[in-house]
Amino acid sequence: MTAKAHEEARKLIALGDSLSQAEYAWLRAHLDECEDCRQHAETAQQMAQWMRAIPIAADRSLVRTTQMRVRARAEQLRHRRERLFLITFSCALVAISSAFSTAIVWKSFEWLGHWAQLPTPAWQAGFALFWIAPTLAASLLFLGHGTYLGSNGRTRE
Repeated sequence: MTAKAHEEARKLIALGDSLSQAEYAWLRAHLDECEDCRQHAETAQQMAQWMRAIPIAADRSLVRTTQMRVRARAEQLRHRRERLFLITFSCALVAISSAFSTAIVWKSFEWLGHWAQLPTPAWQAGFALFWIAPTLAASLLFLGHGTYLGSNGRTRE
């Protein structure tokens, strides 16, 4: 037997009852041939039986504390799921409204450019400036303020 086969057998022994049929069949065949691994399996089985035989009791304060922490974590996960849904929904609405409004604003700038007899590059540049102006303004405000929001919601400088 190779060392790799022994290592694989020990891993499968550690998995216990969660083996597939093929893994179980391979392990059975290996244990029939290998005395060391068979001894290891028997020792592991005895240890598991001894561990199950030891009664484990937790005091009330530990149980209450654990329940409180589990409930708090469940609440955090619920809030996170709700926020993720709202963010996803908001992004979808923004994408849809941007798709529709871009075409409308483009046609409006085109009409305005022809009405004012502007060259095509001029009204297209005006459209591009109009479209990125809110982002530029917000960026300048954030840069001027010099702070950003940290992960805990408080501002840091």
